[in-house]
Amino acid sequence: MISILLMLSQFAAAEEYAPRIDTLRFHVERLGAITVPDALNAEKASKLAELGSLLDKGASNEDEFKAIYLAIDGVRMWLWANAAERPSTAQGSFSELDDRWRLETPELSFSLAKSDFAMEVNAGGHVWQFEPCGKGDIQKGGKDFSFLDAAQRKAEAFAPGYAVGMLIALAEFPDAPGFELRLCVNAIGSELVFELAAVEQERDLAMIRWPKAIVPKQEAGFVSVIPRMQGMLLPGNWPQAISAGDLCNSRSLYMPWWGQLDGTAGVMTILETSDDAGGEYNHPEGGPTRIAPRWYPSLGQVRYLRTIRYVFDNDSSYVKMAKRYRRFVKERGEFVSLAEKRARTRGLDEVIGKPVVHQGALYHFVQEAALFHKDRIENNHSLQTFDQLAAGLRQLKAAGIDDAYVHLDGWGFYGYDNGHPDVLPVGQEQGGWDGLRAYADTCEELGYLFATHDQYRDFYLNAVSFDDRLAAVRLDGSREETSTWCGGPQTILNPRFAPGYVRRNHDLFAAHGIKVRGAYLDVFAVVPLEESTLPAHPITRSDCARYRRECFDLLRARGYVVSSEEPADYLVRSLDLVHHGPYATFPGIGGGDATGIPVPLFNLVYHDAILLPWEMGDNGGWGVPKADAGWLHCLLNAGLPYVGPGASPEQVALVNKAAALAQRLGLEEMVSHDLLDGTTRKQRTTYADGTTVTVDFDARTYVIEPEV
Repeated sequence: MISILLMLSQFAAAEEYAPRIDTLRFHVERLGAITVPDALNAEKASKLAELGSLLDKGASNEDEFKAIYLAIDGVRMWLWANAAERPSTAQGSFSELDDRWRLETPELSFSLAKSDFAMEVNAGGHVWQFEPCGKGDIQKGGKDFSFLDAAQRKAEAFAPGYAVGMLIALAEFPDAPGFELRLCVNAIGSELVFELAAVEQERDLAMIRWPKAIVPKQEAGFVSVIPRMQGMLLPGNWPQAISAGDLCNSRSLYMPWWGQLDGTAGVMTILETSDDAGGEYNHPEGGPTRIAPRWYPSLGQVRYLRTIRYVFDNDSSYVKMAKRYRRFVKERGEFVSLAEKRARTRGLDEVIGKPVVHQGALYHFVQEAALFHKDRIENNHSLQTFDQLAAGLRQLKAAGIDDAYVHLDGWGFYGYDNGHPDVLPVGQEQGGWDGLRAYADTCEELGYLFATHDQYRDFYLNAVSFDDRLAAVRLDGSREETSTWCGGPQTILNPRFAPGYVRRNHDLFAAHGIKVRGAYLDVFAVVPLEESTLPAHPITRSDCARYRRECFDLLRARGYVVSSEEPADYLVRSLDLVHHGPYATFPGIGGGDATGIPVPLFNLVYHDAILLPWEMGDNGGWGVPKADAGWLHCLLNAGLPYVGPGASPEQVALVNKAAALAQRLGLEEMVSHDLLDGTTRKQRTTYADGTTVTVDFDARTYVIEPEV
């Protein structure tokens, strides 16, 4: 009787563990999916068979079940350890030779010479040489010295799992006791990422230049790709002398990248930490073109990790480089399309595909201004009342401009570029509060969107709130002082205070019932970022970027369409439009000769992210080379056309044609740009919806397919 009860008890226990055994059986079945090298297949089969036998035997208590589980886990560990495909780090190696340190990957090899820090990259068989280091690598404490001056230099392998890399430590600089540098090089596929960090105590850094320039060729086929304003190509033997050296987000570099093409092989440079970064390019008459990065200090120090990326591609082009940068911006979450902007600002629908009308009320030049008219002194006060300007808008409406974006200058107490940021109340000469209110009402009546010109960087000494403590101050205690524009003597407002002034002024507009629909904050998107060192309000360039964005954001929160002067990269995400995004010309920006070969690098990245108007003249214009018709550039770039009162019927017809094209393509990516002949005078753009625009600047003709 006892034996029967024991048997029943064991049977019940086995039944209790059966579901759990079934779970383990499923796990063993899935272990069979783990592949191992052919030589281990027999051993794998034997181990799985043993597990099968254990499962068939089953378990009648917890110790037996645990034993089966542990046996399975042991086989699992063996399979993971011997799997044909296992997690791995990037393929490649670091090595130290007698004369150099080297990185090798399947896509490229990189070497750094110990003697002079000259670098060489072999990317798929194409070799790129970098210049050696030398005096001027580091400007610090009033001295110029080199990376090579470091008495202590050490390199070792340093490889995050996604890269093959090295870490270089430089210390014991005779001219900078206690200053040390850490340089990191990572090879990631066909790209190299360089990082720079510092150990520092003093706030006396002026510049670091590293990596050095790629050794150029003085050949037509060696072409530099530079986002100088809208963009240019610069062949290595170009006859024109062209040079610049500045921070990013300036006319020298609208975007923080450049490229070099040696035939079809290319290398693209992206300044990934761009707030305190820039570049220098120098092309003497006949070339070649030397381009190199600059690292500017942040309040006198390196302060944070600086990063620069080199992208190597043996089948490259200026279009591919622009698209690679577009990908970079998107991956950082900084690309905001016009479609997204339209969703957050309803008024933007009234600007996309609409002509731009630029009007000015009062321009008054003080005697201290560099632009003061000495020959005809009466020209220093130019006035149109709001009523007169409104009549001009009605004239435009009657001429056939059904919709428009209207930008008004000179409405403030002192007029244009004068007294900022204390520009209210509205100037009484122009018509005062009542006149501006009527002007805004006229815009609404005509179906035109009304926007004001405003300024929160230039800090005029005649501003009623002027105080030295509100100004931006350099590390040495000095401040910028100029006297160029209408209002004469000025310095720079510390950007920390700009949002407060913006809020105050536009609260006053609202309080007086002025129906402002948009605002243009002058120069924010063309002058480089700035810093200030006053102890009470220290501001880095990164802080400056944040405060400038805040100014646009608080106006957008009121429903405004927001704009600025030119499309500096860091503000594209915040802006709806800018008033110029043109080409660099010489000797001046206003309709000189082309600088290099103009190509729309900026629009290849950002066409569907920001609106750019174009001059519509027949022979040059502001940022339009003098041999070109501005209206052809407007069509080629599907940009917004400028128009003003007094336009002829022919001009109105052309403006409406350009506006219709901009309406169709405003939200479309510019996917390609082609130079169609050796003269570069015939060009074509292609958009994401399939539309092509082909222009001939010499014949002054265009073809849009399909036609608008």
